Amino acid sequence: MIREIASPLYERIVRLQCRHIPTHIAIIQDGNRRFARLQNLPRSMGHRAGAARTEEMLDWARELGIRYLTLYSFSTENFQRDPEEVEDLFNLFKEKFEKVTDDPRVHKDGIRVQIVGDRTLLPDDLRFVIEKAEASTRKYTRYHLNVALAYGGRNEIVQAAARILEEVRSGKIAPGDITPEIVEEHLHAGKQIPPVDLIIRTGNESRTSNFLPWLASGHESAVYFCAPYWPLFRKIDLLRAIRVYSQRVESLSMGDSSHS
Repeated sequence: MIREIASPLYERIVRLQCRHIPTHIAIIQDGNRRFARLQNLPRSMGHRAGAARTEEMLDWARELGIRYLTLYSFSTENFQRDPEEVEDLFNLFKEKFEKVTDDPRVHKDGIRVQIVGDRTLLPDDLRFVIEKAEASTRKYTRYHLNVALAYGGRNEIVQAAARILEEVRSGKIAPGDITPEIVEEHLHAGKQIPPVDLIIRTGNESRTSNFLPWLASGHESAVYFCAPYWPLFRKIDLLRAIRVYSQRVESLSMGDSSHS
């Protein structure tokens, strides 16, 4: 009884401490498999529990006014997992992307859905439903959901370099004109994704796994590590992460003013 009263009150207190809301949050969704093992469930059920939590996370993000959300869902290293698990994951991704086209919430809230990563590594049937979901939401600009599939941090920079090199060869860009801004424009096949303000990693792991190195590490984003496995991540965990970001913004602001 006390907990039922205290929890919403605590959540409101933490929300008041979130004086600055990040524009772009990137999440490393870690712990689905360990959650399944803890519950004596098959791995596929752990991933489905994680997908259900992702849908809740999207609601929280919209409620708080977070316009850009990037989810680390499948890395290039994940291809080395058991083939059955990889197939289950691809089927789950396919199912979720198929729903995007007809999901009334997506269209009502104006959510643009797109993937980042090397889509050439994905199976044809998954790539087809992804492209259909992207096309059905391309005109939206209110909220942005980026799903990192077949993603590798170093690989994204290598691909950007290749695109720039091609434009140098064609005469569109002079070598001396290459700037950090030019590199940023060529990341993610030209998708305009703003710098990451906050990285969250669940599952009690304290590393960022080279996730969005240019947009996150290159812009010194705030980082929040937390213990819950992704299927157990709660709204209060999100608020705590935003509180860390907010405190960092205020600390940097005080530091800037001390130099003026």
